Formats: sequence, structure tokens, C-alpha cells
Amino acid sequence: MTDDLKHLQDAMKAATPGPSRKEDDLALAMKNFDDFHGARQGSTNAARPTSDRPTHRLGLSSGVFKMFHSLTTRGALAATTSIVAVGIGVLFYTQQGGTTFDLPKPEPVINETPAAPAAPQKAAQAAEPVAPVIAEPAPSRRVRSEAEGAPEAPVLDQGLAASETPMVRKMAPSAVGGITGGAIGYNDPAIAPTPNTETFANADANPVKITTEDSVSTFSIDVDTASYAIVRSSLMNGQLPAPDAVRIEEMVNYFPYNYPAPEAGEAPFKPTVTVLQTPWNSGTKLVHIGIQGELPALKDRPPLNLVFLIDTSGSMNQPNKLPLLIQSFRLMLSQLHPDDEVSIVTYAGSAGQVLEPTQVSDKAKIMAALENLRAGGATAGQQGLQQAYAVAEGMAKDGEVSRIILATDGDFNVGISNPEALKDFIAKKRESGTYLSVLGFGRGNLDDATMQALAQNGNGTAAYIDTLSEAQKVLVDQLSGELFPIANDVKIQVEFNPAQIAEYRLIGYETRALNREDFNNDKVDAGEIGAGHTVTAIYEITPVGSDAILHDALRYQPAAETDDSGELGFLKLRYKEPGEDISKLLTTPITPGMGQATDDVRFSVAIAGFGQLLKDGKYLQGWGYNDLITLANANRGQDAYGYRSEAVKLIRLAKSLSGG
Repeated sequence: MTDDLKHLQDAMKAATPGPSRKEDDLALAMKNFDDFHGARQGSTNAARPTSDRPTHRLGLSSGVFKMFHSLTTRGALAATTSIVAVGIGVLFYTQQGGTTFDLPKPEPVINETPAAPAAPQKAAQAAEPVAPVIAEPAPSRRVRSEAEGAPEAPVLDQGLAASETPMVRKMAPSAVGGITGGAIGYNDPAIAPTPNTETFANADANPVKITTEDSVSTFSIDVDTASYAIVRSSLMNGQLPAPDAVRIEEMVNYFPYNYPAPEAGEAPFKPTVTVLQTPWNSGTKLVHIGIQGELPALKDRPPLNLVFLIDTSGSMNQPNKLPLLIQSFRLMLSQLHPDDEVSIVTYAGSAGQVLEPTQVSDKAKIMAALENLRAGGATAGQQGLQQAYAVAEGMAKDGEVSRIILATDGDFNVGISNPEALKDFIAKKRESGTYLSVLGFGRGNLDDATMQALAQNGNGTAAYIDTLSEAQKVLVDQLSGELFPIANDVKIQVEFNPAQIAEYRLIGYETRALNREDFNNDKVDAGEIGAGHTVTAIYEITPVGSDAILHDALRYQPAAETDDSGELGFLKLRYKEPGEDISKLLTTPITPGMGQATDDVRFSVAIAGFGQLLKDGKYLQGWGYNDLITLANANRGQDAYGYRSEAVKLIRLAKSLSGG
């Protein structure tokens, strides 16, 4: 027995008088302690892990013995006897064949489906999920409350194979060599909290406008779907999305609708207007505008040149980022024609072309290049974009379609990183005829604002891929719409009749607003419609004389002129044929009772209500989640892919999370 331990034994005897049985028990504990310490010092076999000798033991360093040696006075020992007894008791228990002494684990939170971590608050104000920590045999994912600074809770994934059962990392002792008389905290820098840097492109909700003061509404169409997938990601991780993450038009346009299609020889898309009762306000009505794009025969489509511009920076080194990206592009390749060409450009600390233009018929070569990608370094987005455009321009031929698909978490931190600067750069490059679409991956540093600036100004679309199922939807089921444009710079303008309509508001499209004069200006950029795409826009209108009018009449405002047409308003659309510089005009008068309120129309209205509830519900007059669930359930229609059924589940989840 060492001198240190002899001192400890003598002190214990002096400070803890008692019957001989206590002394015998203490002597046995000392013997086991001595045997354990001797085995640690002199036998490699004793330290070798076996099935009955687990590796996670509670060891004591020489500093502990020094601490014990210093505590030799009766007063000090009286204050620390219980702590020392606990330590010795633990060693006695493990040496006698007890189970491994593991520090307490937090209760795991079960997540129904693996999903990206939840949406934070606006512009990095919320706490953020940390990078997944790989633990054998599978990674564990962690989610965090949206409250500022809330602690993490490990999450166990369900639905994996038995061999892939995730493990929850054991909590490590705090930094002072073990138990320190207080809470036990994480001591592993790999799982330390990381700051949330997410930003979202959004604006204040459209206000209710007085028709006699401002009767004209103008905006660009939008077929992006990123916001819906981000909302789903948040809800599936047990959090309501940040209000700024909710763009109602993207939620509505996430779903395919079966609006009437254009006839042969007509414009490449057809608008259908429906006027129906507002479900959340008996004193107002809705003007629903549904646009259906034509779907040309796929065998007649032009050859496609694709440049995969892939972010391989260090922030992409997470399972739901680069690995999911590679799997997603694998799905997409199976939908391309053999003579389509693909090139791959990557960017991290610098940009580089890792695959020269290669025909899709050589799929093995393309997949080899993808599977060899590794994440690391900073995010040189500017260099990557410059090289991708150069490669695309070199691939372009007359009659072919060229498109860059940027896959990133949006974290541009080298070169151009300001959305406005990126907007100007992309605006100049789109004149080359190359379209730019953006796919977002992962959460935590998702720069949605930058992604929106790129897609909106690159004549492309923005989507967020949080699961392989979403990749299937975007890159397989809706591939033609994503890649082949049928109309460019599509703008909508509605003039409301002040003799019929007292007030109106556009639901969503805040980031797509245009000035009135922009409608006729063919130099002003707007959104694109792809083959087979549908676009939906919804106005809430308040008839003259309704008790739902929100504004008092002005004392000196002239009365609205009488109009005998009976029209509620007048719809105008402008668009350009791909490759053309001069726009074409379509017009449609809006009349009471126009159109038919189909399942498609009513379901899209339900999703518009869902988006409003997630933001603030300011105009919903007490209409809540129960009403929403009833409306959505009653109008799911065909739902071939189950998207609408999934939406109802998300609505029910949002209701529970909101306490509604």
C-alpha cells in the first residue's frame, strides 16, 4: 500500500469512528483499491478491455492522490468524508465485478423520421443544432429548442436497420477531472454548441390596401418550393419554424395541381381564375389565380448541358449535406438522356473543375467523380460561380439548354458573399442564356437569403433538399419543370375595380413585389415557368358595403365612380418566349362567381391559411388549426404521391407544438 493511501486510511479511521464491522468493510475497500491501483501500474493485461472488463471505467489521476494527501486534518476530512467514500465505493463495486460506471445520460428524444435540424429564429438569433457527431455504428443527430441558448437533447433516429442503430454519446465529466460537486456537463469540443448563422429572405406581410387609393397590384411569379421543405424540417424536429422562414407562396406552390392546360397553338401556359368564399372571413372573398404550364413531349425536348456546381467547403461535412447531395444527383442522372452532358465544378478554399463535360451515357465516370468528393476548407462561392459559368458557356450550342445547378448550404464566406453583390453578378451572367438553379442542403448555416438572390436573378428555381424523398420529388418527379423553361420573365398585374372592391391584399409574394411601371418594362427581370409547372396566387378581397372593411372612409375622399361592368378586377400577364426579348400580353376580366372551386383550389387555400397561421394569423379572424385540418382533409383529392396527406400531418403537428 502506498504512503498516500496509508495516510488516507489512517485519516478515515480517525474521522469516522464506528463499530469494527465498518473498519472491516473499509479495510476490504482499501485492499480492492490497492489491487486496482497496482494492476493499473504493473499489468497491461489488467488494463486490456474484455467482455467482462469494459473500457469506460472511472480512473483517478495522480492529482487525486495529492488532493487526498493534502486533506489530513480532522476538520477537512470531516467535510469530505462522504465524497471520498463515494469514490472508494465506486471502485470497490467495479473491482468486484459490477457493471461499468457510466455517468448519467440524458433521456433521448425520439424523432419520428430522420430530418434536418429545426429552423432557427431570424438572422441567427436562435440556438442552432451542432454538427452531427459520428458514433459507432451510426451517427446521432441532435436538435435544439428555438429558445435562445436552450440545451441540446440527443435524438434517436427511427426506421434504420438493426445494424444501423444510432448510439447516443455518453456524457463526459466536466473539465475538473470528474465529478465536481455540481451538474455534469459536456466536455467534448466535437459536440460544443455552434452559433446559428441562418438567414431568410422575407419581408413584412402584404398589408390590406384601399382600392380607391391603390387599385393596382404587380408582382413576379414564383415557383420556388424551398420554404415548404424548411417548414417541414422544423416541424419534424419538434419546433415551429421561424416566421421569416415561412414564404406562403412557396408553401402553396409546393404542391402539384391539375389546373386546365393550354390548347395546342395557345400561349405556353393558361391562367384560370376562381372567385370563392373566404373560409376564415364571411365578409370577404378570394380571387384564386391558377396557372398551368404546358408539358411538351419529353422525347422532343432539346439536349441538356448541366454544370453541377457543388459546395465542398467544411460546412458541408455533415450527413444531411454532401452525402445527401451525392445521393440526390444519383437519382437525377437516371432521368437524363444518354446524350445530355454533365460537368462538375467544386468550390471550397478555391474552385476547380473535377469532371470535364461528359455524356450521361458514361454514368459510371460521373458517379465516380461525385463519390470522390470530400468536404473541407472555406467557401469560395464567387470563384465557383465564375468557373461554372465559364464551363457552361463552353458547353453551350444552338438549340440546347444550359443550366448550372448550385448545391450548397448557402454559406458563402470567401469572395462575393453579400446577396446584393451576388444579385448584380448573376444579373450580368444570365444574359448568356445559362439558367441558374439552387438546391439547399442542411441546416445551421443555411443562407436562404443568398440562395434566393441567386435563383431569382439567375432565371432559375430554388428548392431545399432535406430528405432523399424530397430529392425524388424535385429531381425526378418534377425534373422537366425544373430544367426546361417554357416562359421567362412572367409578371402578374391585377387592377381592382373600386366600385366593387373596397379593400384587397395579396397573400404572400412579398419578396416578388414589382413596381407598377415594371410590368411593361421588358428589361425588368421576373420569374420563369418550367414545363408542366403550376403557379398559384391568391388575393383576399372585401366587397364595397361589407362589414369586414378594415379602414374608415376618409372625410374628404371622393366617392368611387359607378361602374356598370360588374367586374371585380382585370388580370394581365406578361411573359417572354425562351430566347426572346419582347414580351407578350394575356388579359382576363375577373367577374363574380367566376370559375369552379375544385379540390385543387380549396386545398391551395388551406395551405395559404396554414402559412398565415405559422406567421401570425393576423387576418384569420380566430380561424384556427381545427378549421384548417377540416378544410385540408376534405380537399386532398387524388394525392398520388401523398404530399397532401403529409401536409395534414404537419398541420396537426404544428397545432400540437403551438398549443392550439
